[in-house]
Parts: sequence; C-alpha cells; structure tokens
Amino acid sequence: MSSGLPARRAAIRALNFVLKSRTALDTALAQSPGFAGMEPRDRAFSRLLAATTLRRRGQIDAVLSTFLKHDLPDSALDARLILETGVAQLLFLEVKPHAAVSAAVDLAKADTATVRYAAMINAILRRVTREGTDIAANTPLSLNLPLWLRESWIEAYGTAITEQIATAFAASPPLDLSVQSADEKESWAATLGAKVLPTGTLRKDSIGDITALPGFADGGWWAQDAGAALPAKLLSAATGMEVLDLCAAPGGKTMQLAASGARVTALDASPKRLRRVEANLARTGLAAKLAAADGREWGEDASFDAILLDAPCSATGTLRRRPDAAWMKATEDVQSLMPIQDALFANAVRLLNPGGRLVICTCSLQPEEGEGWLARNLPQHEDLTLDPVLPEELPALEAALRPDGTVRLTPALWADRGGIDGFFIARLRKSSHG
Repeated sequence: MSSGLPARRAAIRALNFVLKSRTALDTALAQSPGFAGMEPRDRAFSRLLAATTLRRRGQIDAVLSTFLKHDLPDSALDARLILETGVAQLLFLEVKPHAAVSAAVDLAKADTATVRYAAMINAILRRVTREGTDIAANTPLSLNLPLWLRESWIEAYGTAITEQIATAFAASPPLDLSVQSADEKESWAATLGAKVLPTGTLRKDSIGDITALPGFADGGWWAQDAGAALPAKLLSAATGMEVLDLCAAPGGKTMQLAASGARVTALDASPKRLRRVEANLARTGLAAKLAAADGREWGEDASFDAILLDAPCSATGTLRRRPDAAWMKATEDVQSLMPIQDALFANAVRLLNPGGRLVICTCSLQPEEGEGWLARNLPQHEDLTLDPVLPEELPALEAALRPDGTVRLTPALWADRGGIDGFFIARLRKSSHG
C-alpha cells in the first residue's frame, strides 16, 4: 500500500459527501473513518488535497476531458474523484508523479467499486504527467466556478472582474489575525512573522496550525479575514455602549466589539455555534452576554445603541477559505435566504435605539444578498437613513466604496497583498425622533 493512502482516501470520501450530500468540507473530513486519528501532517494534506480539487475543478475537468474517451457514469463518482485528486496532486500540489499515480492506482484497486477503472486511471494520469500542464494553464480560471455562480458574477461585475475574482479563489488564502489591543499590533506582527495591513489586520502568508502560534492560548489575537474585520470597525462601538451582535457565531466580530469596551450581547440561533463564541471569549478573556434565539423575533423588551447584523447568506465571498461553498450552494439557496435576511433587518431596526447605528453585512458576492437586500428594506423604514462610510475609513480599499457610501468588497481587490474576502457592508442611522 502506498504511503499517504489513508489521507488520500479521506479526501476522496469527503469530496463525495460535499458533491453528493452538500456537506461542508470540514464536516465531511471529520466524518471520514480514521481521519481524527491521523497524524496532523496527514490531516493537513488530506484537507489541502480536497480543497485544491474543489478550487481547480474546472481546470481538472478540462484536462480529464482531453484524455477520457467517454465520460464516466454517475455511479463511478469515486473513480472520477480518484482521477481528479490525482490531477490536483500532479498539476497543483507538486507531488512527485510516481507517488501520485501509484497511490491513485492503489486506491482504485482497494475498492470493488473502482477496481475495474484501475488500468484506465493509471493510463490517464501518466498522460496528465506528460501533457496536462499546458491544458490546465490555458483554461480560464473562471471555469473553476460552477456555471450558476460564474454567470451571476459576470452579470453583476463583468467578465474581467469575474476572472480576477476566480484568480483570487484559485490560490490558497493567507492567515489573517485580529489583535485584541490595537496598540500591540506591531509587536504581535514581529512575534508572529506577520505584516500589518492598512486596515490594521495582521497577515501571514500561510495558515498552518494556528493553535501552535505564539499568543493563541493567551488570546492576544484571533483568526479573522481582513474583510470580515471591517463591519465591526465601521460600527465604531465605544466604552459603555449597549451593542448587539446579531448572528454572532463564530465570534470574531463579538470579540472585536467586546475589545472596544462596549457591553455586548451576542445572539445566534444555533446553541452549538454559540458555544464556539463562548469558547473564543473564554480564550481571549473578553466578556459578552450570550443568547441562543431566533434573531428574527428575539428581544421583546431589549434595545441597543448599536447593532451589527451579519446575516446568514450563501457565503460566496469566502471561497478562498471555503471552496466547498461553491459546490454546496445553488441559485435557489440564495433565494431561500432572502426572507430570513429581510426579517432579521426588520427586527434589528426595531431593537435599535433612536439615534443608534446599524451595520448590516453579508459575506456574499450575490447582489440579492447585498445591494438588493438594502434596496428591499431601507424604503420600509422612514426612520432609517444611510450613514455613508468615508474613504478615510477604508485605507487602501477606497475602490470598494460605492457612490452611496456602502461598501462592496470583492476578492479582486488587494491582489498584490494576498486578496480579501467578498463582503457587502452598509451603515445606517436611526432618527433621533421617535
């Protein structure tokens, strides 16, 4: 049996779950037999292999389509995935050809459902070794996106921007960190070997095992994309303010708000996800009230000076970190989430004190979940007006500022700095008069 076979097998099983059952990649990996007992290096390779296969699926398909005489039947998904992960290793992960090909053949031979394809897998991957690089290089990166997503982005942003977004998604993301005390960001950057981005986020070139980094156990910082850190910054919470983080899990924004000195209530509909918020608060030594409830209805007698609403969405802006999201979602998922987003918006406005500030955001590139969300809801509230974000609040991201003062981040931005997740952000103010 080839070295590394259990890690490769776990990746293939996880990919099967993602594509057939629309299960999140990390969940699918955790459910793969033997995954939890693997050495950390093998677990990391398994996830990297699965994620790379999802990130590069269009290029992988272009390569395989060139060499396959006939498409494999739907019943042969595992054989197809052995091929896809083999191509990913050969063309994108720099695995030695002999190791990648022999492992793929051994995997095929070890399963009665795929053994009949072993000779074909061997022949195809050997051709990929010789001829696949140019085919992959000449395939537009936008073809790595599912058709529904590619078409929606071309309509919203144009072909050139869509290709730039796809380029960002094809690369493994950096590790972004938010520091609890802004005064310590330079010292933490030196300690962690990171650079300080213009918005204050720390960035390391690669993710690795964050629990092994200096300061993790002490809670001096937490992992959070630079784009995800902006909504809480733009809310401008201050000491003594009553602040609500609506849809708070996993807690990055809650910790930002708590670090400001505000009295924070963190609400999430999922008790399980809220436990992650609790654990993150405990690690960082920050405090917030926790509430497990439906944010569309919660808070009959509550009121807040400021509210952050990071609404559930398709998460298509986070494909750099979660390439599985592209293959788990479809147009109908976007449509089904819109009523939830609208109801959360209405309750947030109700809970906001006169003169209070509301920041809404989604980590989505779908206009229906951003610009369209605001357009559907703002006219329903006469006591609510846009509070435009100013250019100086977005250092080196001024291009994300829309004419109305809302913010549209796309991964096409900061290409020279390692990219940024896609977000829509709008800041609003409630009238001081009841």
